[in-house]
Amino acid sequence: MARTEGRSRLARAAKLGVVGVLAVPALTGCSVEEVLRFGWPVGVTPEAEAMRNLWTWSAVAALVVGVITWAVMFWSMIFHRRRKDDDGSLPRQTQYNLPVEIIFTAIPAVIVAVLFGFTVNVQNYVDKAEASAGGPADLRVDIVGFQWNWEFSYPDETGADGNRISTLGDSETIPIMVLPTDRSIEFTQRSPDVIHSFYVPEFLFKRDVFPFPERNEQDNTYVIDRIDREGAFVGRCAELCGSYHSQMNFEVRALEPALFDRYIQLRKETNPQTGQPNTTGEALQALNCGEWCAPEAVSTKPFSTDRGQLAAQVTG
Repeated sequence: MARTEGRSRLARAAKLGVVGVLAVPALTGCSVEEVLRFGWPVGVTPEAEAMRNLWTWSAVAALVVGVITWAVMFWSMIFHRRRKDDDGSLPRQTQYNLPVEIIFTAIPAVIVAVLFGFTVNVQNYVDKAEASAGGPADLRVDIVGFQWNWEFSYPDETGADGNRISTLGDSETIPIMVLPTDRSIEFTQRSPDVIHSFYVPEFLFKRDVFPFPERNEQDNTYVIDRIDREGAFVGRCAELCGSYHSQMNFEVRALEPALFDRYIQLRKETNPQTGQPNTTGEALQALNCGEWCAPEAVSTKPFSTDRGQLAAQVTG
């Protein structure tokens, strides 16, 4: 009788637990997709989606293993607890159960091997040096991270002054890297001083920017297959690189291909008012395409790097 009541209580508790888990998304206003991300942010590239899928299914696998483990633990605690009618003798002891030991060794080994295989597959996809479609990428971009800002340039595009088209940030200006959507992009990065890290949260990965990568045997080139949507995405340096590391911000501006082509053409032309090639801001402003063509960064703002001003703000 007591055993039957115990099973009944356990069944009720299990049902309540299942109902509670299913109710969480509805009560928090989360969609199924949001729940399955398990806190992983929304990416804007296929590589980001591949990493999100790896994270989701790794978390699901961990939860399945956890539920099984918890169920066995609670089953043992509930059905093998000491009862009032026990005579005080020890329960039957089981040692050296070879089948159980093999199972407890084989299953974790299989789980680790499967997760390792999927991780390597995703890592190879994210770190690829060529577009998935084969051949060279549609666009090449060079990244230089330095203390404490960024320079972005297009090695295959030359401006009216004969120099490659580039964007250089300073203490008053957030550098904007303008990229096209729906095109593969090859990034090559380097640093003239210390290690920095190129990080765009919506890309969902960070890439260290090494000084002298050829000497350090570091692969400093990688490709993304495309950016899925237009937008302005904040970028950071994610490697502590010195006094003004936190001020080392930039912005990725993704434009549809036709607008991007027009932007490059404007960068090749001379501004009649200044007599100099159009800057990034001037070219974006000339596009006149709304929010994504703002001449200045919209996702972040410059921070003062003047030590005297910073000291005054702290003491004031």
